[in-house]
Amino acid sequence: MGQNPQQLVNAEGESLTVEQAIENLRQTADTGLRYYAAWWLGRFRVAQPEAIAGLVSALEDEGDRAPDGGYPLRRNAARALGKLGDRTVVPALIQCLECDDYYVRESAAQALESLGDPQAIPALRSLLAGGVAAAVAVPDKPHLVQPYNAVLEALGTLGATDAVDEITPFLEHEVAQVQNAATRALYQLTGQATYCDRLVQRLQEPNLQLRRSAMMDLGAIGYLPAAQPIAATLAENSLKLIALQGVLETHLRQIGFPQRGLTDEARQVLLLMDELL
Repeated sequence: MGQNPQQLVNAEGESLTVEQAIENLRQTADTGLRYYAAWWLGRFRVAQPEAIAGLVSALEDEGDRAPDGGYPLRRNAARALGKLGDRTVVPALIQCLECDDYYVRESAAQALESLGDPQAIPALRSLLAGGVAAAVAVPDKPHLVQPYNAVLEALGTLGATDAVDEITPFLEHEVAQVQNAATRALYQLTGQATYCDRLVQRLQEPNLQLRRSAMMDLGAIGYLPAAQPIAATLAENSLKLIALQGVLETHLRQIGFPQRGLTDEARQVLLLMDELL
């Protein structure tokens, strides 16, 4: 952000600068200001050393506690660090995978996926301990014992090929979104198109949420043959466009664009996107 720090107007109508956001994060009197500052620093990709140090420190915060005992500030700090591209924070995020707050573990797994450092693989694999038999719902909570979706997706993105045997049983998990996450990861780790075909079939599910989930997974892994099925899915055009953008960007990287011009496949995806606008 250089010498001209970006400003944002907060709920009280006050503008915020990088320096103010960092100071708000450091102070301990107002947890609301700290929570907002962590979000702001991630939103505007503030990768200054002082910001990163403040966010890492916030991963150990004990002051901001939710009614359910969770740590809202830690969650926001982990999400922010995942956006800043600094791999020096990976060990701190790995430590967060041991937090008793499910949502901190989920945010940390997502951040580790974004940062792309393979050193996180062993800790992520440890959350799959016990396999499908252990992957059960927490009583009176709206989630499973671990953030399996985030963990499986991270292992796929990080190239954890040694974890294929651990991931495969999750194709049969009772929760369809977990099945999707495992399918997505296995395609990334094996390159076998049959896994993507399972996701394409999910685009016909009667449940809208499952169609959305499969569509976003196909976009995230950039499966080119899914472009037409994505465009035809009964779902919001805005989500279709996001998924198709993922397909297009992956294809362009693979062909070496812009050194190589647009392919017929790329033009077809662009046409599909144009028709959705």
